[in-house]
Amino acid sequence: MRSQQEILANDADQGTFDDLVIGLVGRGIQRSRTPRMHMAEGVHQGQRIIYQLLDVDQFPGGDRPLEQIIDAAEICGFAGLNITFPYKIDVIPLLDELSDNARAIGAVNTVVFKDGRRIGHNTDKVGFEEGFRQNMPGAILDHVLQIGAGGAGVAVAHAFASLGVKRLTIADSDHARAVALQGQIAQAHDGISVDVANLTEMLDLAPDGVVNATPVGMAKLPGTAYPVSLLRPEMWVADIVYFPLETELLAAARAKGCRVLPGSGMAVYQAVRAFELFTGRQPDAARMKATFEAMTS
Repeated sequence: MRSQQEILANDADQGTFDDLVIGLVGRGIQRSRTPRMHMAEGVHQGQRIIYQLLDVDQFPGGDRPLEQIIDAAEICGFAGLNITFPYKIDVIPLLDELSDNARAIGAVNTVVFKDGRRIGHNTDKVGFEEGFRQNMPGAILDHVLQIGAGGAGVAVAHAFASLGVKRLTIADSDHARAVALQGQIAQAHDGISVDVANLTEMLDLAPDGVVNATPVGMAKLPGTAYPVSLLRPEMWVADIVYFPLETELLAAARAKGCRVLPGSGMAVYQAVRAFELFTGRQPDAARMKATFEAMTS
């Protein structure tokens, strides 16, 4: 069987693909599985996709302002960009237009360059929501503790509201940011109780489930945002981090007997929607999921 690289090279020689260049902008993203998902699906869809990692931590000349990175990608003919930590909110002032869901959420993880305009979208909400539905059926949602109210956390909170959470408690090291998200969710969704706890107050809570919506647990930010001593076997625990796939929090929760949800679900389903936005074609979600799972950690 030919490798993906051989297929790409052969088909490119035959001229059967129109190249589509996409990038991922963020920090500490060398282990991202997003490029492989997009490129492999492109092969099946009949289009060669060249996916570049724009890892600010790896720039040879050091940091560059986000505005310069976006400008350079657009000038160089990129079709669009995925945006990840820590730029999902910072990118908004640099865009010409927001989709309805990006405007409602207030965070962008996908930028499409089209007709001289930069259009921001948010696929994180649908990504987390679909991943949770697929992998956590029957999970109790009476009270959820969410740690993290940044760009990804905003999307996760909206997803939980859509999933039917009755009470959502938000904790963040930036208390004002948590309060702002509390107001946003309360205003946008009926039938949900939203409160805020500081990082000390959350120690006294006994939620049905906990979600880590912070970058803590990533390879470059090891540790856990939730004290593992507070884990109870009857809880479920979710994490949005997927490199590594088994974070310290999930490993401790699994050992405790908790039901766990890794960040793979959100990663796969946000990519499925982003692929559609970049290419205008409907991807095969199961195939993209298989590509993700086939990659070694």
